[in-house]
Amino acid sequence: MNLNSLSNSHPDKDYSMDESLSDGIGIKIISQIADELSYTRTADRNCLFVVKYFPLQHNTQTGYFKRAIDILNSFNWLQEQKNCQFDRDLDRPLRKISLILNSEIQAVTQIVQWFDRCEDLQLFPKQFVQQCKIAAIEGFANVVGHAHKNLPLETEIELRLSVFKNRLELEIWDRGQPLDFQAKLTEKLPGKSLFSWNELEFTFY
Repeated sequence: MNLNSLSNSHPDKDYSMDESLSDGIGIKIISQIADELSYTRTADRNCLFVVKYFPLQHNTQTGYFKRAIDILNSFNWLQEQKNCQFDRDLDRPLRKISLILNSEIQAVTQIVQWFDRCEDLQLFPKQFVQQCKIAAIEGFANVVGHAHKNLPLETEIELRLSVFKNRLELEIWDRGQPLDFQAKLTEKLPGKSLFSWNELEFTFY
């Protein structure tokens, strides 16, 4: 199994879906949207894995309840239990959904509808969901235009979306020839060697 991955600490940018599709710069757009991005090859399929984080907004408590909680939290054992529960909650998906499409660009409308039907996405701001939607569309379009270019239209592309409290995880599975992920990123962002990716705030691991 081959794995290339990176993390991106760029602040959120405002991406237009129309601009994204017309420019057709797929991987570059996705790399700028994603906080984590990886590419994996299995026995018969490839997977582009995109993670986008959203910082949780904690509700503030006032009055007697807040003071009581502050006192209780002074006990380390209670704080540790609270932290463990909080971590478990973040790692437990609220929903997992999938969508299987044929290799035809017209199917992007189904991706838009797929996102719109997921009620759990209402937890996140519209701009955040829009960016994830663009990443899904660009990833799908990249498969149609490249990985599946010489394959029958009936060749399936599978999208999987996992919704967590603090992030979205998107998987795009294709059946084309494996991509040299690192080389493709270098092509789309020229002039950057493996040792200078930190200038773009990317970290390979």
